[in-house]
Amino acid sequence: MDANDGEGRKMALRMIPLNFIGQPEDIANAVLFLASDESRYITGTELVIDGGALLQ
Repeated sequence: MDANDGEGRKMALRMIPLNFIGQPEDIANAVLFLASDESRYITGTELVIDGGALLQ
């Protein structure tokens, strides 16, 4: 499946509850958060950045 072509995009969107395909900035924002002092109490976790697709 290629999420960049029309049919692949439609199929991908059906699997994502937030109904949009994430952008590189979405990943970058999570990385910036984890690298910041705001996450100082986080000692280990799996951060899933998939728009809710894992819920399916």
